[in-house]
Amino acid sequence: MDAQQIGFLFPGQGAQVPGMGRFLHAAHSVVRELFARASEILGYDLAAVCFEGPAEKLNETQYSQPALFVTSMAAIAAMREVHPEWIERGVAAAGLSLGEYTAVCFAGGLDFDSALRLVQLRGLAMHRAADQTRGGMASVLGLELDQAEQLCREVRREEEVLQPANLLCPGNIAISGHLSAIARVEEAALRMGAMKVVPLAVAGAFHTSLMQSAVEELEAGLVRCQMSDTRLPVYSNVDAQPHQHAGLVRELLTRQVVSPVRWEASLRQMIADGIDGFLEVGTGRVLRGTLKRIDRKIAADGFGDE
Repeated sequence: MDAQQIGFLFPGQGAQVPGMGRFLHAAHSVVRELFARASEILGYDLAAVCFEGPAEKLNETQYSQPALFVTSMAAIAAMREVHPEWIERGVAAAGLSLGEYTAVCFAGGLDFDSALRLVQLRGLAMHRAADQTRGGMASVLGLELDQAEQLCREVRREEEVLQPANLLCPGNIAISGHLSAIARVEEAALRMGAMKVVPLAVAGAFHTSLMQSAVEELEAGLVRCQMSDTRLPVYSNVDAQPHQHAGLVRELLTRQVVSPVRWEASLRQMIADGIDGFLEVGTGRVLRGTLKRIDRKIAADGFGDE
């Protein structure tokens, strides 16, 4: 990574895959120590869940969120050993949904133990909220935001929730809401000119009002948690702006669960603010993919994926 001002990007739910983190665990004692500490905090063998799955278990919100957080933080720990100069050139961080907690931890706003306990609480709270309503998410490829909004208006019925939830990049928007509404999306989307509709491996209607009960649980956890101003700016999913003040970061993390994820706007703002290279840290390549749809010339690499 030759960039002088690096933006660190951390994946969110949906990036999980059995086997993630296995090679880091085998190669670095610091990673083994981190997974052992995580298992002690969580009360179950996280390494087994990450490495062996099965996928059905790893895809459950209560497991996937801690798994993704720890895998990304393990990659950071390994990076400190093999590429400390990349850490030194890091000037900002952002994370997709759950990944924003990883970004805040990386930036010094939360210590590892506190962040993991919050992530566990978030996953459990969102799991419980998802159990209350049959909801889900789907990526709609080939439509712009105004078309996605029109699609949701046309498809949803009066009693249903359906709205754009992850504004990822041009032509890639995830919608979220009741499964009954999502079941009618594909036919209408293709009729409007969409290329494809892809169901996402999540268990609920994240980033909509259907997650309100999770907000209340998460807010109580955030209030109890000791949080510091971050040493690097963290770009919020809620407003796509950089923040470092602990109180505001805490408020935005609370609002994030029921607010659309403004990922494209966040990346555009980071580029406008002078970041000339990005590192996707942890598992998957989705975030680099969204970046290339925004600016093909910007340097982007990954660390933590085999």
